[in-house]
This record gives sequence, C-alpha cells and structure tokens, in this order.
Amino acid sequence: MPATYSNLLVHLVYSTKNRAPLIPDTVREELHRYVSGIVRGEKCKVLEINSVEDHVHILLRLTPRKALSDLVRAIKANSSHWLNERKLGKGRFQWQDGYAAFSVSESQSDRVIAYIKRQKEHHRRTDFRAELLTLLKKNAIDYDERYLWD
Repeated sequence: MPATYSNLLVHLVYSTKNRAPLIPDTVREELHRYVSGIVRGEKCKVLEINSVEDHVHILLRLTPRKALSDLVRAIKANSSHWLNERKLGKGRFQWQDGYAAFSVSESQSDRVIAYIKRQKEHHRRTDFRAELLTLLKKNAIDYDERYLWD
C-alpha cells in the first residue's frame, strides 16, 4: 500500500497548575482559537475544544507522523507563553504536568463532541477531580490516586 490512511481521534484533557482557576471567561474563546492554531501548525486537526477555569478538553485528529506527547508539549508550551504575555492574573500561568488522553472511535466522536461542548453545564454538578476519575475508570486506565494530583 503506497499511502498511509488513518483516523486517530484523541480526547485530550489537561489542567492548570494545581487546578487553579486561571482561565477567565474573557480569554477562553481566544485561547481556544490559539490552541487550535497550534494544533493545525502541527498538521493535526481540532474537532472540538472547550475549557472551564481550570482545565481544557480537546477532541483532535492526530496525524500518524506526530507523537501525541510532542503535540501536547507544543500546545502547553506555546499557550502558556501566550497566556503569560497577556498577564491575566497574579503570577505566572502554568499548565499542570501530564495529561489524560483517550482514544475515540469515529462512531463515538459526535458523543464526545457534545460532551466537550457541555463542559460549563457539566461542571456545575461535577468538579474536575471527579470528572477525571470517571474518565480514567471508563477508559480502563490504571492509576494510583496518590500520584494523580501532584
């Protein structure tokens, strides 16, 4: 086969340092556009992005030529630099080390997109900690809670 065919969908979730409420409503849409531009620049595609004050959800299509860890590093480094240039709050903006990534079947992509779009409503009932634990369990990811929040 002379060509490569793929549809690598990833639901990516990452938080602010110590899950501090560092993403104000006033910058959220612009942050989403900026992150989407980073992803495009890495030859990948954002299908949906949304955030609340302490974390971000992205459904993206990953090119097979890009390692997910490299993409996440580019997103975090460039967006934190961009956010720090805007001097949004007290001190330096930082993302938490690490991230959660879940493979998504094309048949479930609409469901994940709807979930990401509803983040504001979802977090009126559930905090990030409970949400992440639920996602890890649903995706059968082993974890040790002692190390999950450092």
